[in-house]
Amino acid sequence: MRDLSHPIRTGMTVYPGDPAVRIEPALEIARDGVEVAALHLGSHTGTHLDAPSHVIAGGRTTGAIPLDELVGEAIVLHLGEVAAGAVITLDDLRRASADLEADLRPIVVLDTGWAERFGSADATAHPHLDPVAAAWLVAHGMRVLAVDLLSPDPTGGEGFPVHEIVLGADALIVENLRGLAGLERHPRIGVFPLAIDADGAPARVVAL
Repeated sequence: MRDLSHPIRTGMTVYPGDPAVRIEPALEIARDGVEVAALHLGSHTGTHLDAPSHVIAGGRTTGAIPLDELVGEAIVLHLGEVAAGAVITLDDLRRASADLEADLRPIVVLDTGWAERFGSADATAHPHLDPVAAAWLVAHGMRVLAVDLLSPDPTGGEGFPVHEIVLGADALIVENLRGLAGLERHPRIGVFPLAIDADGAPARVVAL
């Protein structure tokens, strides 16, 4: 089993404009007899799930997503070191899989090498997925798009076209994976978001 999630820590990288992360003592053993931490964070902190309601008015929230949608067979597309700001096209996906149609699984994981830049100054300059490729994946049965990026759309770009395509199809997005290097092509992946009814939730993601 491999953990594909970033630990949640005070001051960690968040998407620009999202709430900053603070973990502070609320109760202490010396004073209160127990340790309890106070958590301040957004629903899209660290490795997390995007529910359709994140960008689709009236879309499903995390509370409406059964776990059997979040555990299943995956394809991991190792794309090599993708350049900053690059557009990941359907041709790029096909180069990572000799027969993408036959290889496709409900969970599609994109390994761009950018997990190593999570927390760095250039994390927001990440590559992004071509909306045409996203639409093709949805049309061919993808139910979860998982990436090692802050977003499958450009951070700071105009709109969220990939989010609108994927979440608009009532499918799901997982962002900020790590530990994808060397992962087999077809692992079984489990995504376990916090049980909160919201537009998204931090998640523990594991390759089973």
